[in-house]
Amino acid sequence: MAKNYYDILGVKKDADEKQIKQAFRKLAKQYHPDANPNDPQAEAKFKELNEAYEVLSDPEKRAAYDRFGSAYPGGFGGFGGTNGGRTYTHVDFGGDAFSDILENLFGGMGGVSGRSRGGWSSTVREGPGRAAQGRDIEQPVTISLHEAYHGASRRVTKGGRTISVNIPAGARTGTKIRVAGEGEPGVLGGPAGDLYLVTEVAPDPTYERDGDDLNTEVKIDMFTAILGGEIEVPTLAGRVKLNIPPGTQSGRKFRLTGKGMPRLKEKGEFGNLYARVLVTVPTNLTDEQRKLVEQLRDSLR
Repeated sequence: MAKNYYDILGVKKDADEKQIKQAFRKLAKQYHPDANPNDPQAEAKFKELNEAYEVLSDPEKRAAYDRFGSAYPGGFGGFGGTNGGRTYTHVDFGGDAFSDILENLFGGMGGVSGRSRGGWSSTVREGPGRAAQGRDIEQPVTISLHEAYHGASRRVTKGGRTISVNIPAGARTGTKIRVAGEGEPGVLGGPAGDLYLVTEVAPDPTYERDGDDLNTEVKIDMFTAILGGEIEVPTLAGRVKLNIPPGTQSGRKFRLTGKGMPRLKEKGEFGNLYARVLVTVPTNLTDEQRKLVEQLRDSLR
């Protein structure tokens, strides 16, 4: 069934990149699995939002979607299936690759320069009448911050075959995962090129990423801020306890060492999580409560 990605994100067809990103962040926060534990409908909605954002945030995918709809023959790399609790992207490569091969064979005696099509780019090296290595293919893929923290898998469909590709923990936007020999076929018996998945980490409603560090906000009541106490802070590995000293001001940042993102290619190493506290005050006080607060205020002057 065709999907209307604009309706899924609640934006108009002429929405710009900023509006699409804002709409996604708002809805992702509402339907995030952490905010809706044990709710499969919310989880399904969250995956659907990721699929819509993956297409509409990419200019080339969006142009193809606007022309062909969600049934675009080349595929969009959407969040199509699951296996063992993981969500996968199904990626197809269009027929343009075949015409490039013909160009390599019959394009003359000189070298053929790389071109870009359908969201991927490629290069080739060849000489006149000689075997040449096939072009490398770059295929974008969107993952969530949780997947970037824990690692993920994607299934790529190519030439009627399904390839499972592991995305390592700590991947960032722009990280390339190489799959050897899965690019375009070689020319005149030359070796095949390679396939590279280029990751993009989607915005997260709870955390902002800064390299391997994360930033988040946590709310504390005024009494904990005044008297001190212990609170729980959400991390991508689970909740941890944080001691709040007496007299804590709203906006103060606390560093939770080693609770940030895994450091890519540095096994066992993690960045830090910075929790900014926001002090909340009670509302709708009774007359008696108001008098008590006024007495406290006067006693502190």
